[in-house]
Amino acid sequence: MRKVIFDINLTIDGCCDHTKLSGNDEIFEYFTNLFRDIDLFVFGRKTYQLMVPFWPDVAKNLSGTTQAMNEFARAFDAVDKTLVFSQSLDKPEGKNTRIVSTNPQDEIRKLKQEQGKNISIGGLNLLSQLIDSGLIDEYHFIVHPIIAGEGRRLLDGISLQEKLQLKLVESTVFKSGCVALRYLKQ
Repeated sequence: MRKVIFDINLTIDGCCDHTKLSGNDEIFEYFTNLFRDIDLFVFGRKTYQLMVPFWPDVAKNLSGTTQAMNEFARAFDAVDKTLVFSQSLDKPEGKNTRIVSTNPQDEIRKLKQEQGKNISIGGLNLLSQLIDSGLIDEYHFIVHPIIAGEGRRLLDGISLQEKLQLKLVESTVFKSGCVALRYLKQ
């Protein structure tokens, strides 16, 4: 069975607003390595539109400011397929992208049963729909040494039916002060 992995950058106070965070080579390398075992991205519309066409364009033109950023873009672009849950998107911009307006839980259950590599989930709205169903197997949090004081928080508006117990299986401290935390669902 394929694993469903949720990965996100956030501040110490839980802010996930991309305008409050900045990437660095260590983070790009971390996600580049993570994406090597992914063959399907699953995004909500907002996250999809943040990622595509930006990263495929960087991969095509090698227009990143560092080699690590370009390698990240290549790894992002190399993922075989993208699935976008949206009620408002008409057509996808990216290659091998399918837009779905059905129930995310049912679709993810089916995808987990298919052959393939891991599935990466991106987007806070999508997380809120999948977390209570127990469909996320692994969580990767990159915590930045920033207190944003404002912006969208990781679990804003999410009311869990029961507490979700996770097991820390790996942590990495970067020179920048960022910490990568990898948790498995128990």
